[in-house]
Amino acid sequence: MTSQEIRQKFLDYFKSKDHLIVPSAPIVLKDDPTLMFSNSGMTQFKDFFLGYKTPTAPRIADTQKCLRVSGKHNDLDDVGRDTYHHTMFEMLGNWSFGDYFKKDAIAFAWELLTEVYGIPKENLYVTIFEGDASENLERDQDAYDFWKSHISEDRIINGNKKDNFWEMGESGPCGPCSEIHIDIRSEEEKAKVSGLELVNNDHPQVVEVWNLVFMEFNRKADKSLEKLPQQHVDTGMGFERLCMALQGKSSNYDTDVFTPLIAKVEELSGKKYTGILEDEKDIAIRVVVDHIRAVSFAIADGQLPSNGGAGYVIRRILRRAISYSYRFLDMKEPFLFELVAVLQNQMGKFFPELEKQGKLVTEVIKSEEESFLRTIETGLIRVEKLIQQTISENSKVLPSEEVFELYDTYGFPDDLTRIIAEEKGLTIDEDGFNDEMKKQKLRSKADSAQKVYDWVTLEEREEKFVGYDQIEAETYITRYRKVENKDGEFYQVVLSNSPFYPEGGGQIGDKGILENAVERFEVLETKKENGLIISLINGLPKDAGAVFYAKVNASERKNSQANHSVTHLLHEALRDVLGTHVEQKGSYVGPDYLRFDFSHFNKMTEEELALVEEKVNAKIKESIALQEFRNIPIKEAIEKGAMALFGEKYGDTVRMIQFGSSKELCGGTHVKNTSEIGHFKLTSESSAAAGIRRIEAISGDQSDKYFKGLENQITELSQLLKSKDVVKSVEKLIEENASLKSEIESFKKEKAKGEIGDWKNAYEHKGDKQLLVKKTSLDAGSVKDIVFQLKKEIPTSVTIILSDADGKPMITVGVSDDLAASYQAGTIVKDLAKEIQGGGGGNPGFATAGGKNLDGLESAYQKALEI
Repeated sequence: MTSQEIRQKFLDYFKSKDHLIVPSAPIVLKDDPTLMFSNSGMTQFKDFFLGYKTPTAPRIADTQKCLRVSGKHNDLDDVGRDTYHHTMFEMLGNWSFGDYFKKDAIAFAWELLTEVYGIPKENLYVTIFEGDASENLERDQDAYDFWKSHISEDRIINGNKKDNFWEMGESGPCGPCSEIHIDIRSEEEKAKVSGLELVNNDHPQVVEVWNLVFMEFNRKADKSLEKLPQQHVDTGMGFERLCMALQGKSSNYDTDVFTPLIAKVEELSGKKYTGILEDEKDIAIRVVVDHIRAVSFAIADGQLPSNGGAGYVIRRILRRAISYSYRFLDMKEPFLFELVAVLQNQMGKFFPELEKQGKLVTEVIKSEEESFLRTIETGLIRVEKLIQQTISENSKVLPSEEVFELYDTYGFPDDLTRIIAEEKGLTIDEDGFNDEMKKQKLRSKADSAQKVYDWVTLEEREEKFVGYDQIEAETYITRYRKVENKDGEFYQVVLSNSPFYPEGGGQIGDKGILENAVERFEVLETKKENGLIISLINGLPKDAGAVFYAKVNASERKNSQANHSVTHLLHEALRDVLGTHVEQKGSYVGPDYLRFDFSHFNKMTEEELALVEEKVNAKIKESIALQEFRNIPIKEAIEKGAMALFGEKYGDTVRMIQFGSSKELCGGTHVKNTSEIGHFKLTSESSAAAGIRRIEAISGDQSDKYFKGLENQITELSQLLKSKDVVKSVEKLIEENASLKSEIESFKKEKAKGEIGDWKNAYEHKGDKQLLVKKTSLDAGSVKDIVFQLKKEIPTSVTIILSDADGKPMITVGVSDDLAASYQAGTIVKDLAKEIQGGGGGNPGFATAGGKNLDGLESAYQKALEI
C-alpha cells in the first residue's frame, strides 16, 4: 500500500462516518500569538475547543502539516539520529465537537486499523489514563470498558499523567487520552520480550501510532481544572509511522514517504544510503530529506527564511541540512533546491500549495544555500585564524567566546568548528560554550518573559468589533486579566463594543483611550487571541464594571487605513505592470509607512516603478468608492474575482474589499473613498529574499510631509545659490568643479615630476642593491605612479614610500623586476604595516598598506631603513 493510498483510505473512511473532510491549515500560524507553527493536528481547531467559534461541522477529519522545532515540542536535535523523529510530519486526525465521545472514537480507531488497514490485532496495545490523586482525577474507567470489547484486557495498559493526560499548553482544553501502540518487531524478537514491556520505552519498533484525546477539562492559569461545557474528541495519528507499520518497514525513512527523496540525494551526491543509525553519512541524508520537507512547506505557506521569529527557525532548519550535507556528503555546491521537484511529485496532489509555489520555494532555497555556503567558506578562514592564534599562545583549547561568536554572529556551525579543531589536535571550551548558549537563551527569555493571569469575567455580554463603522464607542469591560512583563504590570481587557482594530493582515493594532468621567487609561496595543479582541491598558479601573468610552487614535487610524487601502491598489498595479505571477508575500501597514513584499524574480526598472506609481495615483484620483462585502461566502467571493493569498487561512465566510477592479479578501480597515489617500509615493524597492521584492512607500499625511520637505529644500537651495533656477545653477557648479579638479590634477602631476628627480638622487647603495625610504604627503595615486616609474628606471632597487596624505598613514613598496624573486613587495609591506596598525598586500613587484596609527610612520621609517 503506497503512502498516497494510506492517506486516502483514512480520509475515505471518516468521510463514510459522516465527517467533513477539510484541507490542512497552513503550517505557519499568522493569527495566533501563542504559537509560530502548527505543532499538532488540533491547532486549527483551537477556537472550536475554546468555544470562541462555532465548528463548521460536528465531525471533521483531515491530514494536517505539523512542525515541531521550537518551544515545548522540539524534535530538531533528534532528527536524523533515529528512525522516527521529524521536524515536519503529517498528523491524520478525526474530530468531534460535542458529538460522539469515547465509545465511538475507540470503535472508529479499532475498525480502521484492524479491518481497513488490516493490522493484526495481536500487534496492537492500548494505554489509558491511570488517574492522578494530586488533581483528584480518577482512572479512565470508561475508556477501559470500551476497549475491553475490542482487545484483550492484558493489552490495556495503565498510563501516567505524563503519557496519558494531554494538554494543549500551560493553559487551555485538556483531558485523558488513550494511545494505540504497534509492535512491528519480528516474531523471534516478540518471543524473547513481550511488547507490553516496551510500550512507552522509546523502542524504535514498538511505537505509538495514534492518540485519542478526550477533551473534558480546561486548565486555568492558576493550574486548576474546570469541566468544559461540552466534551470533544481530538485524535492524532502519525502518518509517517503508520506508513512504516503498513509497509513492513523498520524505519520511517524506508517508506515511500522518504525513499524518492533519498534516491535523489544519492543521485546528486554519489553517496549510497545504507540506513545505519550511527553512520554520519546516513544521518546527513536523513537530515536532508526531513528538513527539505519542513522548509519547503513553510516557504510555500508564506514564511521566508529570515533573522527573526518564525523565519529564523526556518533558516536554522535549512542551514542544519546544508551543514550536514557539506560535512558528510561533500556537497560544496547548492543541491537541496533540486529536491523540491521530487517533493512536489510526491505530495502535490494533497497539498496544492507545493505546485502553486514551487518556483518560489526552489529559488528561495537555492539562494539560501548559496548564501550559507559562502558563510561556511568565510567561517573556515576565521576558524583557521582562531586555531593559529590558539596554537601561538601554546594552548590546546579554543576559547568559548570566539567559538560562540562564530556561531551566533556569523552563523558558522559550532559542531563544524569542533571537528576542525579536533583535526588539529585541539578542543573547544565546551563548558564555556554551553554557558554562552545559556546566557543567550536567558537574555532571549527575559526579553519575551510574560506572566499572564486568568481571565476575570465581569458580566456576560456580547463582545463585538465595531471599528469598521466607528472609532468611538460606549462600551463595557466584559473581562480582564493581569499581565506582568519586563516593562511592568498591565491589564488586558475585552470590550463589549470595541472600536480598536486588532493587529492582523499586516496592519498594526489600534491605540487610543479608554475613559469615563472618573478614570482615563491609555490603550497601548490591540491584538486578537483565540477569537477575542484584547486591548492592553496601563492600569486597572477602580470600577471595572462601569460604563466606558473607547476612543481610537484618529490620526493614526486615518493614516493606517490609507496605507492599507494603498497596498490593495499597489498589488493590482504590480500585477498589471509585471504580470500575474506577482502575489503578496507579506506586508506591514502602519500610520507612518507601508511595506509590501511580493513574488518577482528581477529588480524592478525605473520605468516599471514609475509606471506602478502612476497607476496607483491614477486610482486615487478617480475617487473610487469602497465596496465592502461583509460575511460573504468564500466561494462567492472567489467567483467575484477576489484574490485569496496562499498561506492564509480563511473561514467559510469572509470579508471582501473592492476598489473598482481591485478585489481582495481582507479584514483590515480602509478608506471610504480612494481620494482620502491623498497621494502615493514609492520610497524604495529592494530584495527581501530570493524571488521576493520589497516596496516601501508612504501616503496621506506622510506624503504631504515628504513633498513639503522637498519644497523647503528647494527654497533653501535657491537662497544658497542666489537663483530661482536651481537646476541651471547646479549644472554651472558641476562644470566649475570639473574644471577645478582638472587644474588640481595638473598641479599634482607637476609636483610629482619635481619629486621624481629628487627621489632618484636619494637612493642609498646597500652593497650591490639600492634602497629608497621616503616620507611624503603626496596622494596615493601620485605615489603609485612615481613608484612604478622608479622601479622601472632604477635597477636592483627597493622603493618604500610612507605617506600621511589626508591624515591617513599609507605605505607603498615597489621592487624592481630583477629583485622580485628575492625581495617580495607584499611581504615587506605586511611587515611594515604592523607599525601603523594596519594591513595590506599586493604582488612581488608592488604592494600597499593602510593603517590607523599615523604616529607609527616614524617607526615604520626606521624599520624600512634596515632592509
